[in-house]
Amino acid sequence: MLALAAHRLAVPVVVLDPAVDSPAKLVSALAPSSRLAHVEASYSPSSDANVADANYNAFAQLATQTTVTTIEIEHVDAQALSRLKKAGTSVQPSPDTIMLVQDKFLQKEHLRKAGAPVCDAHRVDSADDLLRAIDSLGLPLMLKRRAGAYDGRGNAVVKDREQAPSALAALGGEGCYAERWATFKMEVAVMVVRDLNGNVQSYDPAQTIQRDSICRIVLAPVRAKTTTIARARAIAEAAVRSLDGAGVFGVELFVLDDENETVVLNELAPRVHNGGHWTTAGCATSQFENHIRAITGLPLGSTRMVVRCAAMVNLIGGKTPEELEATVQAAYGIEGATIELYGKSWRTGRKLGHINVVGSSDAELRVRLRPILLAASDPEVDILAPATPPRGKNHPFPIVSIVMGSTTDLPVMQKAADVLDDFAIPYEMLVVSAHRTPDRLYAFARDAEGRGVRVIIAGAGGAAHLPGMVAAMTPLPVIGVPVKTTALSGVDSLYSIVQMPRGIPVATVAIDNGMNGGLLAARMVGSASAMTAYMARQAESVVHDPRA
Repeated sequence: MLALAAHRLAVPVVVLDPAVDSPAKLVSALAPSSRLAHVEASYSPSSDANVADANYNAFAQLATQTTVTTIEIEHVDAQALSRLKKAGTSVQPSPDTIMLVQDKFLQKEHLRKAGAPVCDAHRVDSADDLLRAIDSLGLPLMLKRRAGAYDGRGNAVVKDREQAPSALAALGGEGCYAERWATFKMEVAVMVVRDLNGNVQSYDPAQTIQRDSICRIVLAPVRAKTTTIARARAIAEAAVRSLDGAGVFGVELFVLDDENETVVLNELAPRVHNGGHWTTAGCATSQFENHIRAITGLPLGSTRMVVRCAAMVNLIGGKTPEELEATVQAAYGIEGATIELYGKSWRTGRKLGHINVVGSSDAELRVRLRPILLAASDPEVDILAPATPPRGKNHPFPIVSIVMGSTTDLPVMQKAADVLDDFAIPYEMLVVSAHRTPDRLYAFARDAEGRGVRVIIAGAGGAAHLPGMVAAMTPLPVIGVPVKTTALSGVDSLYSIVQMPRGIPVATVAIDNGMNGGLLAARMVGSASAMTAYMARQAESVVHDPRA
């Protein structure tokens, strides 16, 4: 995918890989007149001096044909790359950064010193080291190899002291580290691109869903508190600023399962990342193109999302090739789905491709994801992409929130819900009182945007503070519905909602007119074609009404 992005920028790519038919080589045709040639050699690090020399010679053969050398996997001979850099070759990102990241314990120590929030960790080179780590960190804990671990390989969960020696032995008996257990509600990935001058840009944080420590599904943007999203982005950017070299860095973070949604940095990779594959369909400039731009000194492209939401489903070899084929066939018929097959030979557990899916809302995205996940026999399909709820029921992924001060407002606000049902717009209905449940009001208004809500319809009677208070705490548009009261027939509600101070607008409809609230919300979320049809039906009904 890096090679394809480079091709679109007319940047020739020479590939070093032991396989003559590696996917990158297959899509990187070199013109005979260019006198360029791919290199067939190993890139893996080795303690054998002869192998190390062979690696360096192969890397040097690559470097003589190129102006910059980069990586798409961090498990490479970084010592050979360091020798190349000292000989005058531009290597991006820096070999020092690659070496640092290869040792996950040193990486974590570097990030800690740079001010990043990371889980406590202890170096483990013996059973006694591990027992001391247990005393300090508690149980359970994560035991990881310092080098060569990825996709769950080289990791073990230690649940009790008796299990500790065997867990360490299974990982080689030394060269490990123990990490405090993190109870998290979600995992997040942030792609950060850094140019040759050290300037950084980041993509929207995305939620990653792992199975057996392998990334299976990515959902972008992540749905969380806006403060949580901002923290994740800031932590990722600061971490990349602390390193040396240009390119895309994939930063993995945990959002802890606590009241504050504490964000901690798990680890990072100095390369394009599985958690950013969705950017090819969802952003103005993909992570792959931005990596090429960054290492060649071209201006960075925009990381802005060009769709409301996007998802990526990894295609991983199952028990038989037919299982994968069923998933691919399901995706062919899905609007908004693009299939990327890597051209690799099938093998159980091997990443063979991915499917990107985009949508105009979370609800639409999940509708499109559902048949793909069903074909893949995903165990969480009914959580990640549930069936569309029946009319009159709250949608798990609403784009309109209907809120009211009490259930006595329901007859008025139900008319808004009926309109949204008619337009097939996903919504939720909640009771949120400005006076009786102020904490709930604050949490709702603060978190609505981060949950993917785009419009709020708020109904209230009497003092009717709800619409204005919501509008004061959210950047989303708020539609106020004054509810008729016994004392003043709703005039008090109307005045309270419509007379908002300058700078805090509430789009106010007529007293008890929940229907217009629903229609205005439908226009705000962009249901223009459906609205045109509705208006035509409305006009037709007037023309044929003998009383008109």
